[in-house]
Amino acid sequence: MAFLVSGTLRMAAQIADAQDSLRRKGKYSVQGPRVALTLSSPEVSASTVALLESVFQALGFESCPRREASVQDFLEELTGFREQLDAHRAPAGCVLVALVAPRGQLRQPQKLVRELSGCEALRGCPKVFLLLSSAPGASPKPGTFLTGLSELCGRCPHWSLLQLLTEVFRRTAGESSGAAHCPVLRSSLRGALCLGDVEPWGPEAFQGELAQFRERLDTRRSPVSCALVALMAHGGPQGQLLGADGREVQPEALVQELSRCRALRGRPKIFLLQACRGGHRDVGLGPTALPWFWRWLRAPPATPSHADVLQIYADAQGSSSGGPTPGSCDQADILVAYAAAEGCVAYRDEKGSDFIQTLVEVLRAAPEGDLLELLTEVNQRVCELDVRGPDCSESRKACLEIRSSLRRRLCLQA
Repeated sequence: MAFLVSGTLRMAAQIADAQDSLRRKGKYSVQGPRVALTLSSPEVSASTVALLESVFQALGFESCPRREASVQDFLEELTGFREQLDAHRAPAGCVLVALVAPRGQLRQPQKLVRELSGCEALRGCPKVFLLLSSAPGASPKPGTFLTGLSELCGRCPHWSLLQLLTEVFRRTAGESSGAAHCPVLRSSLRGALCLGDVEPWGPEAFQGELAQFRERLDTRRSPVSCALVALMAHGGPQGQLLGADGREVQPEALVQELSRCRALRGRPKIFLLQACRGGHRDVGLGPTALPWFWRWLRAPPATPSHADVLQIYADAQGSSSGGPTPGSCDQADILVAYAAAEGCVAYRDEKGSDFIQTLVEVLRAAPEGDLLELLTEVNQRVCELDVRGPDCSESRKACLEIRSSLRRRLCLQA
C-alpha cells in the first residue's frame, strides 16, 4: 500500500511539473521516456520501416516496437498499447505513433487519435501521429518525407518539431513531380515540442537560426524591403546572451550575421532584444527639493537613472559595442532596441514583457509612424511604469536603450 501511494504521489508530482514547465516556459518537458510505435499493414515495404526507425532514433525515442496488422485491427493494437503505458504507472515524456498503410485505407484516423488521448500516462504530454501512405505513386512518397525528416533532425536538433515539419513540407512539395503535393499537419499543441538534446533557444541556436535566415533571404528571387528579428533570452553581466548550458554569445555577433546578408544591403535591419544586460536593479531618481505640500499630497514618480540621454558616436573610438566601424556598410541601416539599459535587469512577468507589450500597443495606435519615434514613445511609457522582479518586493524602474544607424526614416506601414 505504501508503495502504491508513493508511486501515485510521484506520478502526480511529475505530471504537475510537466504542466508547470509548459505554463512557465511555453514548451513541453520531455524528460520522461519517449516511446514510439509503428503500426503497419503487411503490404508495407521493409525499406519504409527502416526509414521510420532511423527517424525515431534521430528524435531520441528509446522504445520503438513494430506491430504488423491489417488496418481494421489498428484500433485493437492501439488499445493494447495504451493499456501497457497505463500499467507502468509513470507518465511518459512523449509518444509517437506511425500508422503506415496502403493509400486510401486510413479513412478514420481520428478514432485512433482519441484512443490514445484517453491514456492516463500521457495526460498533458504530447502525442504525435505520423500517417503515411505506402502505395506506389502515393503523394507524398514516404521515402522522400522520411529521408528529409531524418536528415533535418540530425542537422537541426534545436528546432521544434513544427519547425522541422514545415521545412520538410517545403522540400517534399518542391520535389514532387507533376502536380505539387504537400503534406498537412493538424496541431492542438499548447507549447513548443523540442525533441533534440540541444536547448532550442540557446545562443548557438540563435546564431544558427540567423545564419539560415540570412541564407534563405539571399536565395529569394523577389526583393526584401526590411527584416525584423526578435530575440528573447537570459542575459549575462556583460550583456551577453546565455543559454541553459552556460554558453554565451554577444548580441553584436548576431547583428553582424544579418549585416552580411546581400539581400538586405542598404535595407533596414531591426532587432528587438528582450534580455538582461547585467544585474543592476534601478530604483530611479526622484526630485530632491520638493515643497512640503507636494510631498504630503503625493510623491512624483521616479525617473530611471539612465533616461533622457542621447549619445552620438561620430567615430570608432566612441563606440563601445565591439562591432564594426559605425561608418562602415556592415554597420549602416541597423536599429537595435534593448529592453534594458546597459548593466541593468530586463523585467518580465507571467503576463510577458512590458517592452514588447507596450511596443505592440504603440504600433497598433500609429502603424504609419516613424519607427524610431515610436520606440521613443515606447521608452517613455516603459519609464513611467513601476516594476517588481521575482526576487524583489520594492518597485524598480526600467529604461530602454535604442541604437540606430538608420540613414532614412523607417515607416513600417505607408
